[in-house]
Order: sequence, then structure tokens, then C-alpha cells
Amino acid sequence: MAAEKQQAKLVVIGAGPGGYVAAIRAAQLGSGVVLVERKLLGGTCLNWGCIPTKALLACAEVVETIREAHEYGVKVGEPVPDLKAMVERKDKISAQLRNGIAQLLKANKVEVINGTARLLAPDRVSVETPEGEVVVETEKVIIATGSEPARLPTFDFDQPAILTSTEGLELTEIPKSLIIVGSGVVGSEFATIYNALGTKVTMVELMPRILPTEDERISQQMKRILNKKGIEILTEVTIEEMVEYRADGVKAKLSTGEVLEAEKLLVSIGRSLNSSGLGLEELGVELGQRGEIVVNERMETNVPGVYAIGDVVGGILLAHVASFEGICAAENAMGLDSKMNYDVVPACIFTEPEIASVGLTPAKADERGIETRIGRFMFGGLGKALAMGKGQGFVQLVVEASTDKVLGCQIMGPHASDLIHEVALAIRMGVTAEDMGRTVHAHPSLAEAIMEAAEAAHERAIHAAPSRK
Repeated sequence: MAAEKQQAKLVVIGAGPGGYVAAIRAAQLGSGVVLVERKLLGGTCLNWGCIPTKALLACAEVVETIREAHEYGVKVGEPVPDLKAMVERKDKISAQLRNGIAQLLKANKVEVINGTARLLAPDRVSVETPEGEVVVETEKVIIATGSEPARLPTFDFDQPAILTSTEGLELTEIPKSLIIVGSGVVGSEFATIYNALGTKVTMVELMPRILPTEDERISQQMKRILNKKGIEILTEVTIEEMVEYRADGVKAKLSTGEVLEAEKLLVSIGRSLNSSGLGLEELGVELGQRGEIVVNERMETNVPGVYAIGDVVGGILLAHVASFEGICAAENAMGLDSKMNYDVVPACIFTEPEIASVGLTPAKADERGIETRIGRFMFGGLGKALAMGKGQGFVQLVVEASTDKVLGCQIMGPHASDLIHEVALAIRMGVTAEDMGRTVHAHPSLAEAIMEAAEAAHERAIHAAPSRK
């Protein structure tokens, strides 16, 4: 049977937060766009990542709030988490957002083809659909195929007790015990969820500290907080071998010789990039050592007319980065001149308390030979935070000593993921600590902590004791 043929000015492969945004931006610029997706609109972020985890984290927060209600003068009974109902709520939210994306694509006249794409040439894309092959002739292609949870050969993922983050979001019964391999963003968020639901959580981390890519002060304080919640954390340890798989659990031998036992084991050791099976090698598209598609600041590959964005390029694996890369690639594909700038990218971790960062940490500034001043303010000294019952954590501003410009910020505390954007804009616009500290902030508000940290960089914070010389 002959393949169906179509034509489009642009084909986007992958409908995650990079792909669907690229498709809409290109359509806004007048392009006829075909968007190919083999699974679900919204990709990992909407269906198996950002949104589902935040939905379950919101449920976990409600459970913990009820459990602590007596501290607010409210008497209630012990909460009874219903994980099945929580998962149903999570799925409903994802479906609502998928429908919203579908409507946006329709409104922008983007044609969606459900199937698996492969590049036959820079200007021809084959799509295997349930109804047969469709070949789209095109002028430009944007690859946005994303990533999957990385897997280690140590673990048999066919065993029901072994989970990736994908399966970790689909459990309908709360496990009594859970081993989490890896204490990065994903591992820490899952630890927060299941600990709140009553699971005994043990985290196993290869590196000397949890959240190893974060500022050391944040890492140390978060470890204390998680320990206080009853989460066991083992650092500088690996799982050497799986001793036993059972229907009701596993036994794992650590590099220390200790054997851990749990109902479930969740592997969260990073992402594997989805660049295979696309026909890239045949086209001569340059790939890196991890299989990442090599691109320039315009998101162009070495093959003219072929662009790549999002996780598959192996840079900063964040949904909002993929979206901005998608806009950049779409504009360049449509004849504009856009360049991707990664200098100011906020990153957030939705633990309790939240963590957010942007720009340089003190350690990174030191590595670059930049002399800095550090301004810190603890949420324990902030009226709004204490009124909320959220006094843990701090704001840390990194300020260039010679210019007073804000270079970075690390926040651990309530609504850190929202607060960080004031500093992101400040860094982008070259704002000084003097500017931030002398900007009137509403009282009582959490944002006052940023103002106080800016003043602390000049050793004149009103609501903090002077630092010892």
C-alpha cells in the first residue's frame, strides 16, 4: 500500500512543552505546521512529569496540613490518604491540560498526526500511524522528542516492585516502604510525596550529599529537614546487587554490605535522551556522547533545515527551557534571527519546603574568580512566613562586589518557586542589590525576604542581627 503524502512548511516531531510551543509559534508566523506525536500531547511534562508530580505533591501537602492542623488551633482526626483518588485527580488535571493544548493547536491551525516519525531526508518525514504510513514533504524540521527515565542494568524493570518515575505516579496503593535510588530533583520530590502518605522512605545516593547540584547550604539544610520527617538518607553508597525479587517487595545489597528491604524500589538517576530511531545517523546529524543532538545557539543542527530542542539536545533538561528553545527554533525556521540565552534560567524543586535557584551560587562565582558579597535572610525572621507556619529556610543573594549587581539567588522556603522570578528579572536587567533593597515590598509578604537579603548584602538588614566579623 502506497504511503499517503502531505506537504507542510514545517514538521515538528514531539508535542511536549518544546514541540507544541514551537508549532504554535511557527503557526503564528504564518507557517503551515504538522506536529507529530507518538503518545500524548504535552509529552513527559504534562503526562508523566511536572504536572502529575505537582498534583500529587499538592495532595501530600493537604495531608500534612491536616496532620499539623492542631498547630493552627484546629482539631481534626488523623487524615486517611486515598492514593487511588489522588491518582484519579492527577489524571483529570493532565487530561484537562491536554484538551487545552489540543484546542490551542486547532485554533492555530496546526495539524496533529499521531504516530512515530522518522526522517527520510531533511525535507521528508515518514510517520507510521495506526492507519498506515504518511510521508510529509517539508521545508524545515524541528526535533523535540524529549527523554525517558534512565535505567540501570542492576535492576530488572520487568519486576513489579521496580519503578521509574513513570510507574511511581501510577501506584494506587500506598507502599509501606520505599527505597529511592538517587536524591536529585525527582528522587527528593517522590520522597516528599510518599513520606507524607505514610511510607517509610530510604534514599540511596552515590554522591557525598543529597541534591548534589544545588548550593551546599541548601543541600545540608534539606537533609536535616528530611531526616526530621523520618526519611533515612544514605550518601556515598550504591546498590551493588539485587538480592531478591518478590511479589511483595525486594531486597537490595548496598556497597557497604548492608541489605535493605522494601515493598518498592524507585530508580531516579537521570534521563535517557530520545534520539535513536529517528534516522539521524543516516542524515549525518551530529550526535554527542550521550546521544544528544548537537545544536548551535539558534537551535540548528549541522544539517541545514533541521533543528532540535528540549531534552534531546542534552542541555538544561527543564520544560520551560524546552519551550523557549522551541520559540527560538520556530522563529529561525521561519526566517527570523533568534538566539537562545541560558544565562538566566530559574530551576525549582517542589519539596517541602520548596527550593528555587537562578544564576550563580557562591561556589560557582568563586570558580569564575568573581569576588562577591552574600546577603542572607532566614524565613524564621519573617512575619508572613511565621503566620503561615512556614518558617524554615532562607534567601541567599549572590552579589558582585565591584558592581553590586545581583548574580544569583538560592531560596529554600515557602513559595520559593514563585519568589525566584523577581530575582531572575533582576539578574536579566542588571539590577543591583541597592536597587532591590530600596524597592518597597509589601508587608507582610514573603517577598520581603528578598528585600532583606539584598539589604544584608550591604550589612544593613533591619530584621536580622549583624553578622559577626
